[in-house]
Amino acid sequence: MKATPTEQKELLRLQAIDTRVQQLTHLLANLPEDKALAALASKSEDVRRRLIGAVGELDDAKLELTRLESDVAVVEARIARDNDRVQHTASVKDIQALESELLALRKRQGDLEEIELSVMERVEDKEAIVAEIESERAALADEASVTTQERDRSKAAHEGTRAELARDREAVSSGVPEALRDLYEKRRTVNGGVGAALMQARTCLGCNMSLTGSDLETVRTAPADEVLFCPDCGRILVRTEESGI
Repeated sequence: MKATPTEQKELLRLQAIDTRVQQLTHLLANLPEDKALAALASKSEDVRRRLIGAVGELDDAKLELTRLESDVAVVEARIARDNDRVQHTASVKDIQALESELLALRKRQGDLEEIELSVMERVEDKEAIVAEIESERAALADEASVTTQERDRSKAAHEGTRAELARDREAVSSGVPEALRDLYEKRRTVNGGVGAALMQARTCLGCNMSLTGSDLETVRTAPADEVLFCPDCGRILVRTEESGI
C-alpha cells in the first residue's frame, strides 16, 4: 500500500488519541471512588446487620421490662387491696392471714423491682449500643455521599476529556485516506488497540523490538511512501527523522 509520509505520520496522531481514549475508558471502568463505594457498601451492610441484631435485643429487653412493670403493678394492686381489707376487718384471724400475705407480697414486690432495675439498666445499655451503631451508619452514609459526589465529578471530567478526544479523532481521521485508515483499524483490532507505531532509533515502539539485518535493510531501502509493517508485531511502522535509518 502507498501513502505519503505525512499521511503515515497522521496515523501516529490517531494512535495517540486512541491510546488516550483506551486509557480513559479503562479508568472510567475502574474509578478508585467506585472501589471506595463498594467497600463502604460492604461496611454499611455489616452495620445494617449489627443494627438489626441490636434493635432486636433492645426490643426483647423492653418487652421484658414491660412484663415486669405489669407484674409489679399487679403486686402493688394486691398490696393496696389487702391493706384496705386489713383496715376494714375486725377478725384477728383474717388480719393475721392478710398480714402474712402482705409480707409475701412485699418480698415479691422487692424481688420484682430489683429485677426491673436490672432490666432497665440493660435497656439503657442496649439503647446506647443502638445509638452508637446508628451513628456509625450515619457516618458511613455521609462518607458515601461525599465519595459519590467525588466519583461523579471525576467521571464527568474524564467523560468530557473523552468527548473532546472523540472530536479530535474525527478531525485527524478525516485527513487519513480511507484505505490506510481501514488498514490501521484492522491492525489495531488484532494488536491490543495499537495499529501503528513509530520507528525510533531502529526500534519499533509498538513492541520495543530493534530491527536488524535484512529487516532493517528492507525498511531502509523502501520508498518513503511505502506502508511498512513491523516484522515482529505486525503493526504499521511509521518512519520519521527519528527512525535512525
